[in-house]
Amino acid sequence: MKKENVHAKHKKSLAERFWKQKYLFLLLLPSLVWVILICYAPMTGLYMSFINYTPQGSGYFADMANSQFVGLDWFKYFFSTDFTKIMRNTLATSLLTLLFSFPLPIILALCLNEVRNQKAKKFVQTASYIPYFISWVIAANIFLTFLSGDGVVNDILQFFHFTDEDILFFQKGPYFWWIIAIANTWKVMGYNAIIYLAAISGIDQEQYEAAEVDGANRVQRILHITLPAIRPTICILLILAVGGILNTGFEQQLLMQNDSILNYSDVLDTYAYRYGMKNGMYSYGTAVGLFKSIVSFILVLSANGITKKLNDSALF
Repeated sequence: MKKENVHAKHKKSLAERFWKQKYLFLLLLPSLVWVILICYAPMTGLYMSFINYTPQGSGYFADMANSQFVGLDWFKYFFSTDFTKIMRNTLATSLLTLLFSFPLPIILALCLNEVRNQKAKKFVQTASYIPYFISWVIAANIFLTFLSGDGVVNDILQFFHFTDEDILFFQKGPYFWWIIAIANTWKVMGYNAIIYLAAISGIDQEQYEAAEVDGANRVQRILHITLPAIRPTICILLILAVGGILNTGFEQQLLMQNDSILNYSDVLDTYAYRYGMKNGMYSYGTAVGLFKSIVSFILVLSANGITKKLNDSALF
């Protein structure tokens, strides 16, 4: 009887609080509708992975209802055809990107934190994060121009006698992985460094002063104060980076690849786009995209669990 009374009071208190804050919930309503329509409603299209979808002009949902259910056939087809090649390209590009784009922003943030000239610090900081706001259309053209046969990179290599002939970077497959990794790092390094600088700015300055009084040099202060203090931020960004390891970036891959190196440049995103949109195999493209999402979700959970056990720093 007492439990029922407590439950009734709890429900009543929730209703009263809801009514008191009804205007706040009304303000929340447009955002909630937007999330449902834009983020969750399109997820009904995931069902397309399990059917042989063909547009018949009867409407989206009617066409899906009339399509033949094929179960996991599209996934089996992917695993038996181009899976090895596509995963090799995706992982090679992603791991190289992670190799450069994860530690370099940390190093840049640590170096900028030690700069005492504010004008120089602001200049380097601004110059480093400007690429983040440059469209990939422009960025891709920069790399295509610099790395062309008569580009500035070949001119420099020939000037210092590293090579006597033009290197066609975009005609040699393995080079493409490194180009994409460098391009991705160039784009995000400055922006990610700002995140670490924000974390560093929250460190109590008295710790540095006490360490300096005790005779600690800059390197020792970085190793024993700065890095331990920003470890939670590093762990969270590492979890996100591992979770997005299959997300090599669609725009840069599409803009810089060509048919001569398609065996090296084709990744999950471009592969799903080519088959799903250009070839009209909508169900197959959706199945490839769903596979990528499931693996990414598992990677996030795994990285989060490992980080939580090792450092007690995790997303959830």
